[in-house]
Amino acid sequence: MLKVTCIFAAWVHGDPRKVVYPTDSYGQFCGQKDTLNENKTILFYFNILKCASPAVLINLQCPTTQLCVSKCPDRFATYIDVQASYRYKPDHWNYFKQFCKPGFNNPRKSVAQVLRDEDCPSMIIPSRPFLKRCFPDFSTKNGVLTVANQTTFKDGRGKTRNVTDLREAKVKTLTLFSFFLSRLPSGLFIAMVVSLLFLVLLRFTAGVLFWIFIFGVIGIIGYGIWHCYWEYSHLKGIPGSDLTVYDIGFQTDFRVYLQLRQTWLAFMIILCIVEVIIILMLIFLRNRIRIAIALLKEGSRAIGYIMSTLFYPIVTFLLIAICISYWAVTAVYPSNSMLIIMLIFFFLSIQTFNTTNVTKLCPGAQCTFAFYGGESLYHKYIFIFQLANAFVFLWLVNFAIALGQCTLAGAFASYYWAFRKPADIPLWPLFSSFGRAIRYHTGSLAFGALILAIVQLVRVILEYLDHKLKGTQNSFTRFLLCCLKCCFWCLEKFLKFINRNAYIMIAIYGKNFCTSAKEAFFLLMRNVVRVAVLDKVTDFLLFLGKILVAGGVGVLAFFFFTQRIPVFAKEAPTLNYYWVPLLTVIIGSYLVAHGFFSVYAMCVDTLFLCFCEDLERNDGSTAKPYFMSASLHRILGKKELSPKKAVG
Repeated sequence: MLKVTCIFAAWVHGDPRKVVYPTDSYGQFCGQKDTLNENKTILFYFNILKCASPAVLINLQCPTTQLCVSKCPDRFATYIDVQASYRYKPDHWNYFKQFCKPGFNNPRKSVAQVLRDEDCPSMIIPSRPFLKRCFPDFSTKNGVLTVANQTTFKDGRGKTRNVTDLREAKVKTLTLFSFFLSRLPSGLFIAMVVSLLFLVLLRFTAGVLFWIFIFGVIGIIGYGIWHCYWEYSHLKGIPGSDLTVYDIGFQTDFRVYLQLRQTWLAFMIILCIVEVIIILMLIFLRNRIRIAIALLKEGSRAIGYIMSTLFYPIVTFLLIAICISYWAVTAVYPSNSMLIIMLIFFFLSIQTFNTTNVTKLCPGAQCTFAFYGGESLYHKYIFIFQLANAFVFLWLVNFAIALGQCTLAGAFASYYWAFRKPADIPLWPLFSSFGRAIRYHTGSLAFGALILAIVQLVRVILEYLDHKLKGTQNSFTRFLLCCLKCCFWCLEKFLKFINRNAYIMIAIYGKNFCTSAKEAFFLLMRNVVRVAVLDKVTDFLLFLGKILVAGGVGVLAFFFFTQRIPVFAKEAPTLNYYWVPLLTVIIGSYLVAHGFFSVYAMCVDTLFLCFCEDLERNDGSTAKPYFMSASLHRILGKKELSPKKAVG
């Protein structure tokens, strides 16, 4: 009901055309019916040179006066030349003034004042419409870039410039556009292939990667201990090295402390303690680490049997994209309502402004359109509508994520509880799990998403209050807001952890959310050490995989864009700033890897809960056999599985 009310109000009062169609400096849509711009469908920029930044063109906004026109200029002309010849060439003035502000027809006004008040552009350039906006009409003649067969033009301010100055905006925009259409998908496809290979190889390399890292850390810390001891011994006998930190007091130059033997002794003791802790943890937690690695390998094996799960994040992405799009449209409508009323008030304000002497007291002052708004009851509560819309948006996004987690958990649980793998794995496990989640568990998933959305909304409100009160709050207010933000951040992390495991239990047993959350929580508490070890081992390996994928594709993209790969040198575009597409490829590759590895993480978490349930429900006897794989069975020190069971 809340969503319906918010959407109804937005669609009744809103106007999304501002997002689609160009708007001039007066807030009017170009081509809007029953207005002065009805036959003026194209946007004209007074000074196109200010639009040279790629970011400006992507946003389709330039820091210059913008005017709706019926057609783009088809010739070069400057205001200086037109004003000088308007008496004996009135047709030139009549043509030029259509690109001036509406109603301006005073060619006797000085050039300095016209340019200061932006009554007319300083120049016009042969252009053609692109995205309903006038851009220079470039052409190439004998390999030379021209505009209307000219290589130079007057900028109307006393300078002669080259057309390459105009090319900057268009070339950068089209280059980036071409990159996003052709090169970016190629880079993301490579990231997808590398991610798949990494997940497959984890079955064989998970243990090797982990132990290489652990022994590497031990070796680095050992070297640090030796270096501290060497520095401690080397400083012996040097004057002043036997002083203590207390003797010299606080020093802004921290290099002074490195001249003290006490500093290196403290470093050595700290590193020795860390080294001993790591070694003791490896000794006492070795079996749990082996179980974590075995579960990682088992997760890779499970994904190998159910490959369709790797592509389920696409479904989640589409659902979230729909939520974002619908939320954006709903949020845009209220923000642009009362357009006609505000335009009426605006034109009345212009008339009032023109009757005053403000322009004499403040030369260059103008009355221009600023923003939409209103004083109706609807506009007084528009913030509440937007807040409600944001809440439902968070709810829907969390529900889409919950649906994905429950679906994947059901598919991987069907793998674990198959006694003979893969013979007993049901047909189409992912689609079957998705059907069960939609048919039986929608309420539980919505309830879990609702709890999380409430906490996230509170965090959004706290951030809003912190932003609004930043300039006026005292120390106590800052401390209170900081504590509340920290507490709700921790609460959100805890709820995400509980919800994730609750969805796994829902997928396994089909119970309601509260019961599943309680059973999952106590099951994890009974295996808290295993949870901690598995979580850290999984996080490390998956983080290593993400860095490997993003870094590898990033290095490949760097060599490609810098034309250092001879085979693809002709295919690579010539870029002035290759870091923009390079960062885009790296970030995109990281997100692709994150999508694939999130499936893997869900697989490992599901198998772990199934493993814990298996240990508590079964004892390995003939009546209650274990469902775990042979490798996990051997690590636990249980009796060997039967030959039929060892297939997994």
